[in-house]
Amino acid sequence: MSRKKRDIPVFEHPIIETHCHLDYLKDQPLDDILAEARRVNIERVVTIAVSPDNLARVRELSQVAPWLYGTQGIHPHDAEQYSDAVEAEIRQHGADDKIVAVGEIGLDYFYDNADRAVQREVFRRQLQIACDLDQPVVIHSREADDDTIEILRDFEATLTRRGVIHSFTSGPGLARYAIDQGWCLGFNGIATFNKAENVRDIIRMTPIGQILLETDAPFLTPVPYRGRENAPCYLPFVAEKVSEVKEIPVDEVVRTTYHNSLRTFHRLAGASA
Repeated sequence: MSRKKRDIPVFEHPIIETHCHLDYLKDQPLDDILAEARRVNIERVVTIAVSPDNLARVRELSQVAPWLYGTQGIHPHDAEQYSDAVEAEIRQHGADDKIVAVGEIGLDYFYDNADRAVQREVFRRQLQIACDLDQPVVIHSREADDDTIEILRDFEATLTRRGVIHSFTSGPGLARYAIDQGWCLGFNGIATFNKAENVRDIIRMTPIGQILLETDAPFLTPVPYRGRENAPCYLPFVAEKVSEVKEIPVDEVVRTTYHNSLRTFHRLAGASA
């Protein structure tokens, strides 16, 4: 039996989409995707770089509208494509006005698309870029909790702007470490999945002042639209689920996560939407 679709809720207070991949969305033209996001009061969107092949495209997308922003970084899946030239590109553009973080960087031992030692080296090198540029970071960590903590500990004193561990599906140990160190945790449509009680447990333990909302579009479409390509316009469903799990009003979730986003990605705070 298919779950009945319902209208996307629209909240009075705007929302910030902190993590999506606009260049990966294929089901609609970009103009339509952005129009739908604005219709549901998405005020700003951050589109994320993941590979040498899309660093420039993310920068281009960040210039499409005043309320679009990007990152620069190499995902652990593509760690073996990292080079001095790629690092130079990230360094050169990591300080651009519309680039709000170094990312998506980190470790992924679930798919192991790159050698783990290479992943760790590339993770460290990109954390150093963030330190040097005084930028926050967007971290991907999957099945790599212990090594993620070990590496982040080496940067506790020098990484003055923390950032977010996005699409958080890790265990309570990494969650507690991140919370104690002042990181935000990013939650998306996974929180709405029937079998994702582990993620909802982490939402319960995370202070609302350290939660960010994201879609990770085109992936991880939330209930009740699973089966469709994800898009920023579905972000209100994530806000509703966080509200339900934490048993606080959805307006409080929307307002607090909005300010969390501005605090985490400091270049958003002074920007005009």
